[in-house]
Amino acid sequence: MIETKVAVDPAHWLDQYGDYLYRYALMRVRDAAIAEDILQETLLAAFSSFQNHAGRSSERTWLVGIMKHKVIDYFRRVGRMTQFQLTIDEEESESFENSGPWRGHWREDQAPVSWLVDAATVLESREFWEAFDRCLSQLPQQIAIAFTLREIDGLSANEICEILQITPNNLFVILHRGRAKLRQLLETEWFQKHTPSARTDQKSSNQRTAETTAQTPLSYRAAAA
Repeated sequence: MIETKVAVDPAHWLDQYGDYLYRYALMRVRDAAIAEDILQETLLAAFSSFQNHAGRSSERTWLVGIMKHKVIDYFRRVGRMTQFQLTIDEEESESFENSGPWRGHWREDQAPVSWLVDAATVLESREFWEAFDRCLSQLPQQIAIAFTLREIDGLSANEICEILQITPNNLFVILHRGRAKLRQLLETEWFQKHTPSARTDQKSSNQRTAETTAQTPLSYRAAAA
C-alpha cells in the first residue's frame, strides 16, 4: 500500500491555523503576550523543518505537536525560575481535621458540596467553560501549570516532575491544592448559580424581596449545607 503524502503550504499557516494555535497556547500559559511568542516560535520552527514533514498527519495536528513542545519548553524555563516546592499552609490545613479519629479528613463545614447537575449537559455548555477558564486563571502560576500538564495535557506524574524539577510529594501537594481551590472557585462562579436548588432559591428570593431585605443574609456555610 502506497502512503499519500499530505502537501504542506507554509504560506497559509497563520491565516488558517493562527487563531486555533493561539488559543491552544493561551489556554496553557495564561498570558496573551507569551502565547503570541509561542505561536511565533512554533511557526518559525515549523517553517524551518516543513520539508521533513512526513505528511502522515494533517498540518494542524503537526503544528500542534510542535507547539506542545514549545509550551513544555516554556514551562521548563518557568520551573527553573519559580519556587515550586510548596508545602501545605495554615489556610489549607484548617480545611481538615487535625486530631481525633477523623484526622486528615474534611472538616464538616469545609467539605465539598455535591453538584446536583447533569455532567454531560455542563460539559457541553460554553458558558461553563468560560467560567472554568476564569477560575483556572485565578490559580497561582505554579498550581495552574501543574494542573494544566496533568489534567488538560494528560502528562504522567513522572513527566511533570521532570519538566518542573519537583519531587512527587510536592507535585501531589500542588495538584491537591489546585483541585481544591478550583472546586471552590467553580462552586462560586458556576454551580451555586446553576444547580436546581440555586435556581429555586433565586426564584423564592425574587418573590420575597421586601421580606429578605429586612433579614440577615444566609452565610456561605449555611447555603452550602
